[in-house]
Amino acid sequence: MTIRLYDTSARQIRDFVPLTAGCVSIYLCGATVQAAPHIGHIRSGLNFDIMRRWFEYRGYDVTFVRNVTDIDDKIIAKAAEQGRPWWAIGYENERAFNAGYDALGCLPVTYEPRATGHVPEMIEMMRGLIERGHAYAADGNVYFDVRSFPGYLELSNQDLDDLRQPSGDNETGKRDKRDFAMWKASKPGEPSWETPWGRGRPGWHLECSAMAHKYLGTAFDIHGGGIDLIFPHHENEIAQAKAFGDEFAKYWVHNGWVTMSGEKMSKSLGNSVLVSEMVKAWRPIVLRYYLGTPHYRSMIEYSEEALREAESAFARIEGFVQRVTEKAGETVAPATEVPPAFAEAMDDDLGVPQALAIVHTTVRQGNSALAADDKEAAVARLAEVRAMLGVLGLDPLDEHWAGESDRGDDLHGVVDTLVRLVLDQRQSARERKDWTSADAIRDQLNQSGLVVEDSPAGPRWTLGPRQ
Repeated sequence: MTIRLYDTSARQIRDFVPLTAGCVSIYLCGATVQAAPHIGHIRSGLNFDIMRRWFEYRGYDVTFVRNVTDIDDKIIAKAAEQGRPWWAIGYENERAFNAGYDALGCLPVTYEPRATGHVPEMIEMMRGLIERGHAYAADGNVYFDVRSFPGYLELSNQDLDDLRQPSGDNETGKRDKRDFAMWKASKPGEPSWETPWGRGRPGWHLECSAMAHKYLGTAFDIHGGGIDLIFPHHENEIAQAKAFGDEFAKYWVHNGWVTMSGEKMSKSLGNSVLVSEMVKAWRPIVLRYYLGTPHYRSMIEYSEEALREAESAFARIEGFVQRVTEKAGETVAPATEVPPAFAEAMDDDLGVPQALAIVHTTVRQGNSALAADDKEAAVARLAEVRAMLGVLGLDPLDEHWAGESDRGDDLHGVVDTLVRLVLDQRQSARERKDWTSADAIRDQLNQSGLVVEDSPAGPRWTLGPRQ
């Protein structure tokens, strides 16, 4: 068994060999908490949640660190715009991110450090880089000298002479316009911390280098994030960490965007879809299916039609789980192992689309067993399906999703009573052998979004895909 991952730095799929046998260390660039999350933000956390689950299934002990950037230019600008403290903006949106991760079934990370809690570690790293000749102080700022690090831009495969380094306000005193800020001198009224080079606040890139060093040491296995972070963020992280003396990340893994009309989903473009609103309109488990089942490196073009297709596909899986559970008369435990073809797909760069095809094939086999009244085979297929869904975080019988299986749980009892009245009318028609009326009632229910199935225990209704 060998897990293989696409390593951005190598530009190829590589066999995964951990630094420590049986252990995996992952650092994921998490939220910058200037606003509530849209589904593009949550996709990254969800993709790496699936990675973490697969490593754990394969027997690895996983240490998973996902940071929170709770101080940066955007947060300060939001605070000024809203007339609120910068830390109030950060706390509010950090809670919104965690609520989003939880709603979509992401497991809690091992550590979730905030940038503002690690200023001493940042000062230590800057001091070391200045002493080694890789950084310098100017006008209260501290800059990294990119020409001092020969490996700079190897991750993003750029030419230094053509580089256009993003710069912020008040970044004065640079020796080279391509140097980047690790520490920014404070402006009046802005949050700041005392350092040997004056009061100021951390630069974005320094935060992650310092926190990865603290929680994962001088070397760790996997650094993750969205493809938009390759440059400048991850490139600058590498420069700081390696110039400081760390080996840093052995593998670089990046997920694709969620796009709208071909553009990256972002707050600045005004095309974001907030998680808090999406979970009101769609079942969270369906959102997880929609965001988590494409390959993590692929782009997802957002549309309601695509979401309806995901809802319909998941409904087929969930319906099978419900039917076999009902026939078995008890909850069927997941199998101890997933089918070999599923494992092979997941081992190959987390091939979730190929693995999901095995799920649907197994569901079809289980449905055939049900049609043949082969309870033993149907139960066996359900056990396999639950094992596979568990790895993907999509098992509808998992306790996380308990009570989530219907939209509008608070109204479920009311709707059930009303539907039962209609089903009683349908049953009366069937007893009179008035098949035309019985079928018409069922068709009307289907058109309203309710699916009626006749089972040995009587008619059963579920919410079907949206029309």
